[in-house]
Amino acid sequence: MIYVASSWRNPYYPDVVKRLRAEGFPVYDFRNPPHGGAGFHWTDVDEKAPEWTFEQYADGLRHPLAERQFAADLEALEAADTCVLVLPCGRSAHTEAGWMAGAGKKVIAYIPEMVEPELMYKLFDRVVGNLDDLVESINDR
Repeated sequence: MIYVASSWRNPYYPDVVKRLRAEGFPVYDFRNPPHGGAGFHWTDVDEKAPEWTFEQYADGLRHPLAERQFAADLEALEAADTCVLVLPCGRSAHTEAGWMAGAGKKVIAYIPEMVEPELMYKLFDRVVGNLDDLVESINDR
């Protein structure tokens, strides 16, 4: 399975999921998790989540909705053999990609629009700039 790590705001994410599935790869889609719904948003826990204090945030991590989504994401990370990090993205996606790299699994950073170079992407197996190269990199075992 392929774990696609990215951001809710990433405009490239849907095309990556669609292309990988068209190529026959099983894909974990955090926007449409297997337990149903439209994925996790902190505002599902509390509409004022963006204004939380640190203490409220720490409590929010224990909310049943956060626990459910975390369990689904972690289960998918453990089951996946490949992670595709789709830029631009934020902290969660980079944490997921780092977890996969640390677990010895294949990680490919897909950068469809050039951003400032990042040295630590050397931890990953490949860095690619288009979907054809992404598919080729996944197929290279």
